[in-house]
Amino acid sequence: MTTITIPITNELNDFIDNQVKLGEASSKADLVRRAIQNMKEDVFVQHILKAKGEAKAGKLLKGDLDKLAKGFK
Repeated sequence: MTTITIPITNELNDFIDNQVKLGEASSKADLVRRAIQNMKEDVFVQHILKAKGEAKAGKLLKGDLDKLAKGFK
């Protein structure tokens, strides 16, 4: 596992602290990891929806769907 250090605003820090206090995450690190995972999943869904729209528009799709899916693990 890799550790990163990033500066955040006081507002974001307060939000993270509040979410942990509310029980939405077990720790700051847990909350940030989950947020990044959610973003990763959102990007994957966006790619799928874009491909679906292109297919619907009759555009030829090229590529390996398995490779695309592996890129989001």
